[in-house]
Amino acid sequence: MNCWKTINLNRQFGLNRIYLLSLLVGMLSFIFLFLVFSMVHQTGNVQDHGLLPLLIGLLVLPTVHKLMHILPLILTNKRVKIKWKINNRIFPTFSFRTKSRMSKQTSLFILLAPAVLITVPGIISSYLFIDYYVYFLIFSSVNLGLSFTDFLYANQVVRAPRKCLIENAKDGYDILIN
Repeated sequence: MNCWKTINLNRQFGLNRIYLLSLLVGMLSFIFLFLVFSMVHQTGNVQDHGLLPLLIGLLVLPTVHKLMHILPLILTNKRVKIKWKINNRIFPTFSFRTKSRMSKQTSLFILLAPAVLITVPGIISSYLFIDYYVYFLIFSSVNLGLSFTDFLYANQVVRAPRKCLIENAKDGYDILIN
């Protein structure tokens, strides 16, 4: 196996630029979705339950986002190594790495799973639950912002050769070919 390409977004774009673009994607998606759904729902009353449930939901969302990356790995019986750490003694975070190489299709499925499994139900829920559509749109938009790096990785994987294998590296992914 030869390494065709190593994908390291932090080295390629820079961490600050990725965070800024992720923030812009989240904000622009909220603006666009809010305009569309406010026209669809027109005079719907928005229920307000305070700031605390919104903040708790936004704090839990990155963890759920990561778990949605792991779910396809579990469904495809891939071995995963999960490393937990507690930041600021308040909220635990974790990272994961696969112990085996994955096909191109499996890698794309893993990268795009959070965007599909969280954002699409959020948009559908914002259409169905008129009183809470703003909350669902906020969660969907924040998840799209979190998925921005996944989209960048998926773009690189799509450009890879057809019969390649994807392997987790320390700071990104290695694309391997025969």
